[in-house]
Amino acid sequence: MTTRQLTVTRDAADVPAKPTHVIRTLLHSLREYKKESILTPITVAVEAIMEIIIPTVMANLIDQGITGGSMPKVWKFGLILFLCALVSFAAGTLAGRFAAVASAGFAKNLRHDVFAKVQGFSFTNIDRFSTGSIITRSTTDVTNLQNSYQMIIRVGMRAPVMMIAAWICSFRISKQISLVFLILVPILGVALVALAAFVHPVFERVFHTYDKLNNDVDENLQGIRVVKSYNREDHEIAKFGRISRAIYRDFVKAERVMSFNAPLMDACIYIALLAVSWMGAQQIVASGNNAANGLTTGDLTALVTYALQILMALMMISMVFVMFIISQASAERICQVLQERSTVTDPEHPITQVPDGSIEFDHVTFRYSHRSEKPVLDDINLTIPSGAVVGIIGGTGSSKSSLVQLIPRLYDVTGGSFKVGGHDVREYDLQTLRDQVAMVLQKNVLFSGTIAENLRWGNPDATDEQIRHAAQIAQADSFVQEFPDKYDTMIEQGGTNVSGGQRQRLCIARALLKHPKILILDDSTSAVDTKTDQLIREGLRSEAPEVTKIIIAQRLSSVQDADIILVMAGGRIMDKGTHGQLLKTSDEYRAIYELQTKNHGEEQSADASADASVDAPTAIANDLTAGDTAAQQKGEAR
Repeated sequence: MTTRQLTVTRDAADVPAKPTHVIRTLLHSLREYKKESILTPITVAVEAIMEIIIPTVMANLIDQGITGGSMPKVWKFGLILFLCALVSFAAGTLAGRFAAVASAGFAKNLRHDVFAKVQGFSFTNIDRFSTGSIITRSTTDVTNLQNSYQMIIRVGMRAPVMMIAAWICSFRISKQISLVFLILVPILGVALVALAAFVHPVFERVFHTYDKLNNDVDENLQGIRVVKSYNREDHEIAKFGRISRAIYRDFVKAERVMSFNAPLMDACIYIALLAVSWMGAQQIVASGNNAANGLTTGDLTALVTYALQILMALMMISMVFVMFIISQASAERICQVLQERSTVTDPEHPITQVPDGSIEFDHVTFRYSHRSEKPVLDDINLTIPSGAVVGIIGGTGSSKSSLVQLIPRLYDVTGGSFKVGGHDVREYDLQTLRDQVAMVLQKNVLFSGTIAENLRWGNPDATDEQIRHAAQIAQADSFVQEFPDKYDTMIEQGGTNVSGGQRQRLCIARALLKHPKILILDDSTSAVDTKTDQLIREGLRSEAPEVTKIIIAQRLSSVQDADIILVMAGGRIMDKGTHGQLLKTSDEYRAIYELQTKNHGEEQSADASADASVDAPTAIANDLTAGDTAAQQKGEAR
């Protein structure tokens, strides 16, 4: 995880949502599972009421049937007891089923909502949350909420109903004994609140550490080839171990505190049972087991049962409370994603058609963050007619990629105006605009599936002939035909079973299938040889002459036949013109050209000895030349 990601993640996590907003946001994910969510507490309430009635029936069975020696009473209350148990069993079974469906469905919708929300984010929004953080929120945090929700609608409903009903029944039997429960409830309440206040910040820290852990795993797997080539497995294992130990320490600290909950509850249960037994026995002895004079044996049996039920209800409430504490941090983190507003949205009345591929930058300024002192792009003025070929060169950090990312509105400008097809991009429907802009990045991404399935990302309805034609233009058909399954060849995750140059050509073919009005090639031929690069450019010029083509490149051979070439440095356009014009007017461009067209051998050795005294233009040239491939050098040698 980069330093920038870590900082942004902490900023996002430091702004907790309000509790009412959290609940309202989460309840929106119930949708089709509202019915089960309502039926669960209803069936739970029926189950709890039946369990409260059973001790009263049992007391009557003992007093009127067994003690009174009346078999008809035994049969009567025995049958009532059986029916209550049967209803309680049926209600409990239904409650379990409804709770499982409601909680699992809630979690399913919540995962969907989080993922869908992230898909609608602009790059600015995505930059606020690291990859690991989004993964943690979509998995661990959602699971915590699923478990918590199931306990709330089932156990959380059962416990209060049972506790209140049991206390009312015990109050009817003996007002004096029932006061024991009223004394214990506040004690437990204060203890639970104290535990929550201490443990909640610890769990918040745990989930932030989980974010770091997922980021570390993601970074390690993405760069596993580098890790192995540098024999840094031990370093990565040690780094992972440090993060894992931090999670362990925080969990142990939290669980150590929460462990006081069980002995506290046990102490209250035993104190209550002793108090009920002692006070009840005294009343029975005083009344001579005469119901008219006081407490009977059946009444004491019922009181003991009610005492157990009340205290078990309190135990269940404490369990729900613990789960609520754990899931509270998860709920806030998920709501941070769900309540995040995309910085790039459709206007109220969007334009649904892009007239052409013309582009106009009018005093455009851009910053990734409003806190940035220096803009990434500074006062860019540029007009590109539809169908033109534009080449862009510049050293590392010159903001070439930032410039083209404004075109499909992956980011919005922070100053000035940017137009496509004569309209400000903020006036377009986002899908309409992005359908007409195809980008091929230097770091290309292929997805798990066949080659044909990957290419159809550009056009889901493309025929086999259209796929092959696009591949031919991108110079990809020749190597695809060498595979045994040709276009049905499976691509592994990330395209690891094809070379970098093959990946780039497949991505170019995928972009061509979109039939865009603007095609952006961001250093997307850096891994192919010079001859193939030339064939791709010739194919684009002949097959898509009306498409505006923007080519970012390290080597001049990729852009020197462009209609206009931009030389960028420090987020500004330093020079622009054709190849011939720039050779005459731009020192930077001329230095790059001379360096890249020099012969090898003795001249190359002389250049190496003069590296220490290069001037600024030549330094830029060296930066650009660093991306040249061995294939280019072999081609020039031939």
